[in-house]
Amino acid sequence: MASYLISDLHLDESRPDITRAFFDFLKGPAADADALYILGDFFEVWIGDDDDAPLIEQVALQLRTYSESGPALFLMHGNRDFLLGEDFAQRCGATLLPDPSVVELAGKPVLLMHGDSLCTRDQEYMAFRQQARNPAWQQVLLSKSLEERRQIAEQIRAASKSMNSLKAEDIMDVTPEEVVKALAEHNCDTMIHGHTHRPHRHQLSVSGQAAERLVLGDWGKLGWSIKADENGLELIHWPITP
Repeated sequence: MASYLISDLHLDESRPDITRAFFDFLKGPAADADALYILGDFFEVWIGDDDDAPLIEQVALQLRTYSESGPALFLMHGNRDFLLGEDFAQRCGATLLPDPSVVELAGKPVLLMHGDSLCTRDQEYMAFRQQARNPAWQQVLLSKSLEERRQIAEQIRAASKSMNSLKAEDIMDVTPEEVVKALAEHNCDTMIHGHTHRPHRHQLSVSGQAAERLVLGDWGKLGWSIKADENGLELIHWPITP
């Protein structure tokens, strides 16, 4: 049996092809999995578990059906859906997974992360991340009406897009020293993350030992996953039909 890992689907009402591709993935490759790990930015934006958007209900129902069929389902926060909470996880039959987490995949411990915490050279984003993960700040935001939260989310998205267009490419990628530090702290030689939208298998060294960092891609023209089974870890992609 295999486990699958995905990240950065950025599900949104404006991208029905990605939603269809995800549902096809649940009914296809992932149908007989032991577990499915969704490593953040599952949704393009998350304004709270009380969001009544039709897409949320549709996805929750599909995930509940999937988890009840057998596979264990795990959700990790991303930088887009950091407000995702226990209520939604319970509706889906999922477990919220802390970032970072160490799980056993392909017979060995693997460090799972969304990946944004590794991008320490992007100081503007790191300052926002610290604020956004503050429980008090989140409570203030969640106390506002759904319409207010939707407007705030749109403002944050627009500001992020504007700022990112001015940043050097390497600023928005992971800091290599942070990768080594995280692997060493968790006593792992393998890391899997998303966030950067730069799918690849990176070879590196940690304390003189060989290590590897696997990066999941975002879903757009292609879908991306990692399959973990007795044969090891495999980074897979396939075309998404518009």
